[in-house]
Amino acid sequence: MTVSPVVATDAVSADALSMDATAASPAATADVGGVSISAFDGARVRVVLMLDVHDGMQQEFLNAYEHIRDRVAAVPGHVSDQLCQSLENPTQWLLTSEWESAAPFLAWVNSEEHLDTVEPLQDCVRDTRSLRYSVLRETVGDQAPSAAAGAALRSAPRIGSNVVRHALTFTVRPGSEDEVARLLSTYESPEARVDDSTRLLRTSLFLHGNRVVRAVEVRGDLQAALRHVARQPGVRAVEQALDPHLEQDRDLRDPQSARRFFTRAAMPAVHHVTSADGAGDTDGADVTGAQTRRIALLYPVRPGAGPELARLLARQDASAAHAPDNPVRAATVFHRDDLVVRLVDVDGDPEEAPAFVLGLHGCADASSGGSTAAGPAGVAVAERLLDTAAAGVDGLLTEDRTLSLLLARARMTPLTDRRSSP
Repeated sequence: MTVSPVVATDAVSADALSMDATAASPAATADVGGVSISAFDGARVRVVLMLDVHDGMQQEFLNAYEHIRDRVAAVPGHVSDQLCQSLENPTQWLLTSEWESAAPFLAWVNSEEHLDTVEPLQDCVRDTRSLRYSVLRETVGDQAPSAAAGAALRSAPRIGSNVVRHALTFTVRPGSEDEVARLLSTYESPEARVDDSTRLLRTSLFLHGNRVVRAVEVRGDLQAALRHVARQPGVRAVEQALDPHLEQDRDLRDPQSARRFFTRAAMPAVHHVTSADGAGDTDGADVTGAQTRRIALLYPVRPGAGPELARLLARQDASAAHAPDNPVRAATVFHRDDLVVRLVDVDGDPEEAPAFVLGLHGCADASSGGSTAAGPAGVAVAERLLDTAAAGVDGLLTEDRTLSLLLARARMTPLTDRRSSP
């Protein structure tokens, strides 16, 4: 179970921005050292939610929890949860839940059903902090068998830097794209330093049609960074100026409205991989050289195919992490429902290696004669998941010409790409 935080009315919904937004989803394949974030290995997931209940409302909170616990238990992929109260401070509570894997948890926590289910708890809670972990080891006593005994555990830890990645996406009213692009291209950058342990590393904004994607990279505590950003006067002014142009109405002064908006907007990072050349990733945002550019791709997805496409792209990126001819230095897959966005740092001109940049290189076979285009087996999978016709792309994905056209149609328009100074 996960509770959305209460939104401070004077912080431009900073808590809603940070709601369950820790991008470090579990888990990764042990044999690919470049993978630092992945939700696709099937390992069990432990979610830890720390709650601060309003003074004197402990019984009301417990009553609300009792009312919704069976509904949460029926969610596919949910294994168990425990509600605990602090021994020292009666307002401090801890809610831990276990899930079969990351995928069902992420689908649940970013859903309208989740918002509706946990709504009765909101009036009781002053603040929350949500953390997600994949289970690597488990020691169980003879008298306390695990409820998930025999379930998958990850065999090795993921290796990476202290960087968290997350994205938000929303649509604007048709006809307002130029004004929205102007607003998002000219806002004042917030102070990068949050505190001694947290720093905003990079913010990248893109537009495709009327859809906006905002990707952030933070060293340290993502929630603290988002709260910090939301308090900045320049950011608050831009958010207010955006309100009339949004397709989904919101009122950032209303906690419930803000929670719903930012829950619908959240796109977790479900996979991140760095190539052999960029494997250090020590700074998080700076794995690239002078010739490297950042692009974002919004994939045309067939209805219901979003989860499988995100998995496919994750496998492709992991398999190419050490390919000597791969110009992609880092790639992050963001996913929710049928929205799949891939953020790519690529050396040189993306048009020179469209299959690698699109994440379709791993489908090549011997009959392609060394071409970067996808082979027949890969085409069958990609065409089942991608709605190329809706994107105005015809031809076979075995052809480089078709891949180049798909790359051009999926590529988002960059609005802002700002890195903090060292």
